[in-house]
Amino acid sequence: MSETKETGFTKSTAWSFALSQGGGFMLIQATVASFISVYMTDTVMLPAAVGSVIMFIATLWDAINDPMMGAICDRTKTRFGSYRPYLLWVPAVLTVVSIFLFRSDTVSSGAKVIYFATFYILFGMSVTALTMPQMALIPAVTKNDKERGQAIQLGIISIAIAFTIASTFTSGWVAAIGSYAPLMAVYGVLAILANLWLFRSSKERYHVESANKRSVWKDLGVFVKHKELVVVLFVWMLSSVGYGIMFSSSVYYMMYYIMRPDLIGLYMGILSVGALVSMMVVMPLLLRKCKTVTQVFIITQALTFVCYVLLFFFGNKNMILLYAVSFLATAFSSMEQGLINFYVNDTIDYLQLKENVQLNGMVSAIKGFSYKCGSTLVSSGLLAILAVAGYVAGAV
Repeated sequence: MSETKETGFTKSTAWSFALSQGGGFMLIQATVASFISVYMTDTVMLPAAVGSVIMFIATLWDAINDPMMGAICDRTKTRFGSYRPYLLWVPAVLTVVSIFLFRSDTVSSGAKVIYFATFYILFGMSVTALTMPQMALIPAVTKNDKERGQAIQLGIISIAIAFTIASTFTSGWVAAIGSYAPLMAVYGVLAILANLWLFRSSKERYHVESANKRSVWKDLGVFVKHKELVVVLFVWMLSSVGYGIMFSSSVYYMMYYIMRPDLIGLYMGILSVGALVSMMVVMPLLLRKCKTVTQVFIITQALTFVCYVLLFFFGNKNMILLYAVSFLATAFSSMEQGLINFYVNDTIDYLQLKENVQLNGMVSAIKGFSYKCGSTLVSSGLLAILAVAGYVAGAV
């Protein structure tokens, strides 16, 4: 697709957006999402109860600062636009923070809690500082639904591939090189390059009203006064809960319930391939067959529920059954991570139509806030359950 006169949207814009969301950025996030809890308890040797408190405080603060970052983005005015400038420097900050996060085991035992908590909080803030402008950028580049959809679907595929790679091969790579930190450095370089490409290939063309004329509270008020949008907020939160539980608990599940730590890589690979199939095959198929994104949500979540009921009663009876049903559950559920992005663009357009205001950053931030509220429940809740159950690191 060549550049259109109306939008300036190009193939390069679509692909660079996809790799900025997937690529190195998602490789970092996927590694942290899947392995940070077991790294903290089994490598850094922090008690699960302490880890639960750290996760709760960090993720709750991360959720709170999302609207702050969204407001900052909307109020940023430079010759490069409101959102593009952040692509130039935030990926580098994220890379440095990620490297130091996975150096927590090298710190003296008395300082490990403070060190890990500090860099885990900074990691969440860095992800927020990059995610907000990324999500807000495409609606500022084009109003064409087809172009937006192309960018989102390519982004979903890129995210799925990156998550598959990180979840499947990280354990083996870390065993070979002895540390997560070098992987974070490589992934960080990839993230920096992808975001520089997005900066060069995009142009912000659509602005409705200067956010500097409004308070942040007024921006939030514009959103919450529309009750139908509050429902969308809960959809974002619940999708985070489902996706987070699926991956963050899987390492512990194989290690301490199935008692087969040697199968962690295989099991995570099966889940990751299921996520890849979900986003690359099942989601496009259902989007063509169903009339709305909401219908796709309802169908896939119902099927996922059935799969998890089967896993609850029969998952530990037969390994083949465990693999097959886990794959199906992931193939139905993982697409929710892509579907919720369609709601972001629709919400931005809805508020521009109803209120004649541009809240790209704020809407992206509210999505991030609700998503991370769900992540708080998952991360702190999982470790709290382990602590109550008497979890002992390395017991296998």
